[in-house]
Amino acid sequence: MTISLPDFRRKWSCRGYMSAGAAMVTAVLGLLLVPAERAEARKLAWPLDIFGMTAPRPRATVHSAKIPLPRPRPEEAPKASNDAPPEAEGQPSPDQPGADKPAEAASPPQKQASACRLALTEDIAIAPSIPDIRGPGACGGEDLVRLEAVVLPDNRKVTVKPAAVLRCTMASAIADWLRKDMVPLATSLGSPMSDLDNFDSFECRGRNRVAGAMLSEHGKANAIDIRAVKLANGQSIGLTDRTLSRDLRERVLHSVCARFSTVLGPGSDWYHEDHIHLDLAQRRNGYRICQWNVWDPLPQVAPLLPAERPEEAPPREVAARPEATEGEAKEGAGEEAVEKSPPPADKPASDGDKRQRHKPATKKRR
Repeated sequence: MTISLPDFRRKWSCRGYMSAGAAMVTAVLGLLLVPAERAEARKLAWPLDIFGMTAPRPRATVHSAKIPLPRPRPEEAPKASNDAPPEAEGQPSPDQPGADKPAEAASPPQKQASACRLALTEDIAIAPSIPDIRGPGACGGEDLVRLEAVVLPDNRKVTVKPAAVLRCTMASAIADWLRKDMVPLATSLGSPMSDLDNFDSFECRGRNRVAGAMLSEHGKANAIDIRAVKLANGQSIGLTDRTLSRDLRERVLHSVCARFSTVLGPGSDWYHEDHIHLDLAQRRNGYRICQWNVWDPLPQVAPLLPAERPEEAPPREVAARPEATEGEAKEGAGEEAVEKSPPPADKPASDGDKRQRHKPATKKRR
């Protein structure tokens, strides 16, 4: 079967496609006929390299770098000991974590001690440092201590019961007050101090425990409430005790008002009638508050009973009535006199009547 060219063109009408296909076949055959051994083919660039026909370019010559060797070990250096404990062989070092033990996080750097912390030594107070407190509503503080006792100049200890959580500056102020102001006062009473009655120290709350009130200095660990200072002989110096002498309580008043920025006691409000509040609140222009009324001592002897009712007083029934007039009072007095009048003269008086006549009339108390 023979097909002529005109028949082929009539059956397959694709003149444009055939001419383009013939050109592509010619180009591919030309590339295949290029000898791969020729040096010029190795240097051919795109587009011949897209068919992978060019050989890779040789790498540049690698020059070996001269690495300096360490200096020889000096003769006077100590020799390394090869003797290792048998139990340490094959075990990971404690400094290096093992395969089954994860590496522990590095411990944070220790906080540098403040000047107050360095000054508050064990010769002044037993007050170990505690971590900072970050409570709700800005409660807490930094540089906190737990004041357990104050060491007096004669090495006696005044125990704080219970221990108070305070800022270092507040604990230092309490220690200075006891050591410098209260020691002479206790000496005048003939006995050293033994205990400090701590009513309240750190507590995250509002002022006077009122819901929604401004944050108290107690919530900042910057305040303490004190009720009494106890002596070694058992005597207690109640700061609000009216049975103590006024001079003694005034000495305490002047000492605390000179050292603390806030002093609240009896007379300030009814929240502080049985204790004294002390704090170191910072205010504008150094403003200070000292509100503590030292009341007079209570009387030692009970008041006398009222005097006896005089005999010439009107009867109680008449005097008790609000509408009773002076005339009624006199009339009542006249009737009482008539009742007490002697019997008539025409009737002879008996001996009993005579005795009753000469006996003074007494009135029974109701």
